[in-house]
Amino acid sequence: MSMDVGGSKGGLKADINVTPLVDVMLVLLIIMMLIAPMLQQGVSVRLPQAANTADKPETQDQTVVAVTSDRRLYLNGVPIQEGELQTKIQTLMETKKEKIVLIKGDEEAPYSAIMNTMDRLRGANIENIGLITERKIGRAGMGGQ
Repeated sequence: MSMDVGGSKGGLKADINVTPLVDVMLVLLIIMMLIAPMLQQGVSVRLPQAANTADKPETQDQTVVAVTSDRRLYLNGVPIQEGELQTKIQTLMETKKEKIVLIKGDEEAPYSAIMNTMDRLRGANIENIGLITERKIGRAGMGGQ
């Protein structure tokens, strides 16, 4: 393969065999493709379902506040206290050009917890707030049922 035995040249070839390198790189690429979606999941909440939803691609630049069923808050997957939300959002949004915050509220979370989160976001001068929901399965085109 990489060595001549006999013949007119009579020596070793100095070529690098890149096939093992390519094999290793392909395996690493496949592993990264499988692991990346698992890393982006964030906080595990059971989202409410809605019939009229719009698909928006998830990016790393989005700011997501998650509210769990027991009223705990997470800012981009990091647990925070309710009193810290306003100051942390203000410092986080100073560098961003798109000042949109998405709220990922658990289906079992109290309505008051979601409204308190929205009030604190408004107190941090965030006017664009979105709610993340799951698409309702079944009769999605039948008047929202």
